[in-house]
Amino acid sequence: MNYLDIIIPFAGGLGMFIYGMQIMAQGLENAAGNKMKSLLEVLTKNKLMGVMLGAAITAVIQSSSATTVMVVGFVNAGIMNLSQAMGVIMGANIGTTVTGWLVSAVEWAKFLSPSKLAPIAVMLGVIIMLTGKRRSSKEIASIIVGFGLLFIGITTMSSAVSPLQESESFCNIFVTLGDNPLLGILAGTVVTAVIQSSSASVGILQSLAAAGLVPFSAAVYIIMGQNIGTCVTAILSSLGAKKNAKTAALMHLLFNIIGTAIFSIMAIIYYEFVNPEIGFGYISQTEISMVHTVFNIGTTVVLFPLSGWIIKLAKKIGRVDEDAQDRSVVLLDDRILETPGIALQSTVREVARMAEIVEESLEVAKRVLFTLKKEDIQFLKEEEDTVDKLSAGITEYAVKLGSLRISEKEHQDVAHLLQMVSDIERVSDYCENISEFAETMYEKKVSFSETGAAHLREMFDVCADSYKFACEAFTEQSREKALKVIEKETQADDLEISLRSKHIKRLAANQCTTDAGIVFLDALVCLERISDHARNIAEEVLEGV
Repeated sequence: MNYLDIIIPFAGGLGMFIYGMQIMAQGLENAAGNKMKSLLEVLTKNKLMGVMLGAAITAVIQSSSATTVMVVGFVNAGIMNLSQAMGVIMGANIGTTVTGWLVSAVEWAKFLSPSKLAPIAVMLGVIIMLTGKRRSSKEIASIIVGFGLLFIGITTMSSAVSPLQESESFCNIFVTLGDNPLLGILAGTVVTAVIQSSSASVGILQSLAAAGLVPFSAAVYIIMGQNIGTCVTAILSSLGAKKNAKTAALMHLLFNIIGTAIFSIMAIIYYEFVNPEIGFGYISQTEISMVHTVFNIGTTVVLFPLSGWIIKLAKKIGRVDEDAQDRSVVLLDDRILETPGIALQSTVREVARMAEIVEESLEVAKRVLFTLKKEDIQFLKEEEDTVDKLSAGITEYAVKLGSLRISEKEHQDVAHLLQMVSDIERVSDYCENISEFAETMYEKKVSFSETGAAHLREMFDVCADSYKFACEAFTEQSREKALKVIEKETQADDLEISLRSKHIKRLAANQCTTDAGIVFLDALVCLERISDHARNIAEEVLEGV
């Protein structure tokens, strides 16, 4: 037997299977579009919602490894805690069973025969890809072509290994794996760790099963090992990340190891004492899908009540606590870019957080010119440093996001976000300028006249309201709030002209000091420009809603 004639077609089939799975998943993900963004909102609900979310995302991107890598990114970015991460990880194991059922459809749905359907699917997808003008048509074409390539790949692998039925030594390998659970689990772990995809690993097992090479017992242990091997991708991804992110990867590993241990013991008891004969029979592709699904759902059901204990164990092993996040740390992670829709939603949240920090600064700026407190002056300077770091980090991340293959609407959203980040950062700059004015007044021991202070407070209130409405318009995507900003900005323009005129008259009448008068005029300029930037934010919102 020439093994080279088996290995080369098998490798080619595996390549087509993985590539088909990837482009089909990418097409599904892009077609999901904005719906992927809203999934992130579910994370704040509860752990059960997290399980459902993990299953849904993994069913779309067809890789529990990719989902867990995203979870590591979320935890590393600080937008997901370990309890939420645990739910998504459990759901990811359920979602990854979809590919297995897709492959086994050739058995339980005869009309999906790869020899007939796959070439038609590829040809149809290519025609749509070449003739379709809309982006949505291209995504549908990717799904169809990926679907066809996936089936061609699995057929090629099955055909390539069919001669191995005549190889007694090769068949004995699987008999040994079935007789020795540890070896079976190890084989599944190693193969999955090498190719870093449990879906592809299950596909390989199904291609061998289609050739009548895999005993039932061996398949069960290999499938359990595959669930451990899929953790390798997340563990590698967590290297260099924060301790919490490493703990999330460790939780995934513990969850799958504990689940494998429980079900392996159950399988050993069943094969030894209940029904020994079934272990020697050959397993079908559909039965592999069933075992894979039962194992993953069963593990989730059994361990869901113990998830808190798994989190504690992972934290104890990793020696971490969930500490408060440094406000200047940008809560975005490159791993999340694998799913652009969710990455965009994460960026929106981070811009909103930056806007909220600046809103706090503006509240302090409203009083600092009148109290001249050193702690308020220092606070505004420190917050400006924080906002500068956030601005730089968010901008860099948004540029990366904009370079990805995203929809035209998402490109526009990224452009709006970049402009908003710039406007928010400028508001922070003006808050710092106001703190510097307060520092000057403190050093020169000057203060505003009663009338001047009242006028300046009036201007502060209008401009602070303008920025507040702008932040609310952005977070709520409210057209009404955005229009209020424009109204307030017009009011601020008129008020600035009026107050400047009145102030010049007070200066001429020697009703206030020159030093205080200069600060008053400079403060008016800063506040009027804050309202201008608030209007810019509102206009970006109006363009996007």
